[in-house]
Amino acid sequence: MISVLVVDDDFMVASIHQRFVAQTDGFEVVGSARTGAEALALVDQLHPDLVLLDVHLPDISGLEVLARLRADGSRTGVVMVTAERDADTVRRALHGGAMQYLVKPFTYDDLAARLAQVAAAMQELAPGSTDQDTIDRFFGTTRQAPRPPTSLPKGLSSETGQLVLDALAGGVELSAAEAGERLGLSRVSARRYLEHFVTTGEAQVRLQYGAGRPERRYRNVATA
Repeated sequence: MISVLVVDDDFMVASIHQRFVAQTDGFEVVGSARTGAEALALVDQLHPDLVLLDVHLPDISGLEVLARLRADGSRTGVVMVTAERDADTVRRALHGGAMQYLVKPFTYDDLAARLAQVAAAMQELAPGSTDQDTIDRFFGTTRQAPRPPTSLPKGLSSETGQLVLDALAGGVELSAAEAGERLGLSRVSARRYLEHFVTTGEAQVRLQYGAGRPERRYRNVATA
């Protein structure tokens, strides 16, 4: 069971939040506080796994409570539950280490969804080493899947096409003549591949002006 401390200066609101937590599988309410000072004392006394924390409290703000918990080395998770929508407040809560931020008023389903995410994060980030996929899930990021190979026009091979893209890797910029020289292709053949990849969005082209006609220079979008 994940133990929860509910912190809100409004008794009726706090009782609703306690009821929401109590009806959520895997969570139990272990206490309730109406001020920031009381919240800090109860965290020290009860060691809850999670605090549902309002921003606006009669003595110190919920953000200050969060900051003091982190300064004291507390590992208690914090979910901000507040009517405050100011972007600076949200930013400070995020930077302060809040796991979720839920704006009042909200429904039971809204809170239950956040609690489920908190429970998953706590389970996945149990003491010990972890892997990149778990870290990505916790931070809400996903690694980009490799771009599937595009079908090439008739007369162009996928193997040579990959070599052309590889020649542009690392931010390298080449003209069709330079690409052809590197890969043993004619300038015309190299340009066909390059122009195809520009069409599919896998390459970019830039006109370089000088004496005579401007030169078309290509680079790989994935490494640009």
